[in-house]
Amino acid sequence: MELLFQFGLFAVLLLIGWSIGGVTERRHFRSLVEREAALRDILVFNERRPPADRDFRRAELVMGSVVIGEDYFKRFAATLRSLFGGTLRMYESLMDRGRREALVRLKEAARRQGATMVFNVRFETSSLSADTGQRGIFSAEFIAYGTALTPR
Repeated sequence: MELLFQFGLFAVLLLIGWSIGGVTERRHFRSLVEREAALRDILVFNERRPPADRDFRRAELVMGSVVIGEDYFKRFAATLRSLFGGTLRMYESLMDRGRREALVRLKEAARRQGATMVFNVRFETSSLSADTGQRGIFSAEFIAYGTALTPR
């Protein structure tokens, strides 16, 4: 009876985590879509140099960074998936959110400086997990940086 209670409690907590994690993730994706649309006028390029025929008043380094952590459901699903191998799609959305959020924050920093484009944009990603065991929480830091150019 006690084992059944523990399994039931685990299932309820897992369901709550899955529900809240899903709502939070969908809310973040909606926020990203809105903010990306508001910032679409700021052009971003990975090329090293801006066009030679354009004149700029100022060039400054801008960056956007974010740390995103997993929820318990993602960890549980990834653990099950790793038993059989294959793609961990549940982490793909976490990585997508992280990269997009870092880029949005980079564009917001560029806008605050009056820039209209950012060149030489680069991305860095690092895992901040101190422990790879069951108790470690997976989180990743995403950094986007580049040179913001303000027109004359």
